[in-house]
Amino acid sequence: MESELEIANGDATYDLSSILSSPNRDYLVRNNGDQVKFDSFKGKIIGVYFSGSWCGPCQWFTPKLVEVYNERAQSNNFEIVFVSRDADDESFDAYFSKMPWLAIPFSDSDTREKLNELFGVSEIPHLVILYEDGKILTSEGVRVIVENGSDGYPFTSEQIEKLRKQREEAKMNQSLKSLLVTESRDYVITSDGKKVPVAELEGKTVGLYFVFATVYECLHFNPKLIKVYNSLREGGESFEIVMVPLDEDEDSFSEEFEKLPWLSLPINDKCCLKLARYFELGAIPTVVIISPNGKTLQSNVVEAIEEHGVKAYPFTPEKFAELEEIEKAKREAQTLESLLVNQDSDYVIGEDGVKIPVSDLIGKDILLYFSAHWCPPCRAFSPTLTKAYEEINKNNKRLEVIFISSDIDQKAFEDYFSEMPWLALPFGDKRKESLSSWFKVEGIPTLVALGPTGKTVSTDARGLIMAHGAEAYPFTRERIEEIEVWRGGPGI
Repeated sequence: MESELEIANGDATYDLSSILSSPNRDYLVRNNGDQVKFDSFKGKIIGVYFSGSWCGPCQWFTPKLVEVYNERAQSNNFEIVFVSRDADDESFDAYFSKMPWLAIPFSDSDTREKLNELFGVSEIPHLVILYEDGKILTSEGVRVIVENGSDGYPFTSEQIEKLRKQREEAKMNQSLKSLLVTESRDYVITSDGKKVPVAELEGKTVGLYFVFATVYECLHFNPKLIKVYNSLREGGESFEIVMVPLDEDEDSFSEEFEKLPWLSLPINDKCCLKLARYFELGAIPTVVIISPNGKTLQSNVVEAIEEHGVKAYPFTPEKFAELEEIEKAKREAQTLESLLVNQDSDYVIGEDGVKIPVSDLIGKDILLYFSAHWCPPCRAFSPTLTKAYEEINKNNKRLEVIFISSDIDQKAFEDYFSEMPWLALPFGDKRKESLSSWFKVEGIPTLVALGPTGKTVSTDARGLIMAHGAEAYPFTRERIEEIEVWRGGPGI
């Protein structure tokens, strides 16, 4: 085993029949129970696929790999061996039933563990692609498949580089037609199934909306995009949205599409995944803006729409520079009242729901605590924050914390808040959304520190408290530098 691991870190070549077999097994299995000998590998590129049914990214990637495998099936020159990371036979069987390739038997846990160690698998999905002689082509098979699909075959560096150059050339000659039209389809569709020729969209600004119809982030973003879309259409702007669905389930997609006012590519159209690769999709949702001349204007305007709404239109660099200056001025003018006071609310709440005017907090140091009871890291951090809060305030109350809840209901909020010695926004308060957007909160727990003037001191006060406890107060750069000098080096 040591020699194999040494090879794995160099120019690795393996005896495939040796590493995929065991003393008691000289075959692989199909999902119907058939046993397949290793001589079936002759003349084929081999993929060793580490995956598990419990893994969300695996559930997303496996159908893409199935599509590539099936496209290569006629040539009979590509084989995959599934190495399961599932916990039990039932999960393995259910997941493997969706796969057209081979697998290490689930019962052979020793070989599965050996392969995980041999290829240094730290996360899944993970795909190692090898020549038939066992020489590794790439350990980044997932990325290669996502970016290139079956066109990447035989997955050599030369082929991948060739495709990269082709994509660059395609971008130079890009048009709306080259993006959306295929040999069998020259239209997009409405939610009631009507066909709209792509030619009718030429000369317009078009947003390509990459979406999983039922994913929370997309459902949450839809109302904001609908508002922008309707406003621009009602104002007579030459603007259209074409949805690019990445879903597999046609029924759930259709159910959501019925609620949306724009156009879409048909679900499961091969163009959808091709466009995701072409634009090197890195997040969901993504809205790519195509200018009236067919060129890419912006690679993703989701954040701009969330922050600025219709004011982000027409999504040009000049407009974005203008918005950046406006936002810079807003941040320089930031106060506690500008953050926490609106036409509906000018207070936070304390114990038993008593209302505390925001004006009473002016001049204090404030921590905005984005958290929720359902979140294990939040529950783990709250006692640490409580300890620091009480230590900082033990002589006189200099610091206040405002809990901003992401709990699922009023009761969960009340139960969690009852454990806290500080203040909160009321559950369901609209200010949560504006604060999350303003501070670009991407996960919880998040702790934002505000100084006495209401200006932002740190957006990572959680990390500062974890590293330094109450000594981090008042969370300024100067204070952290003092601590680092005192301790003899950087603390975080």
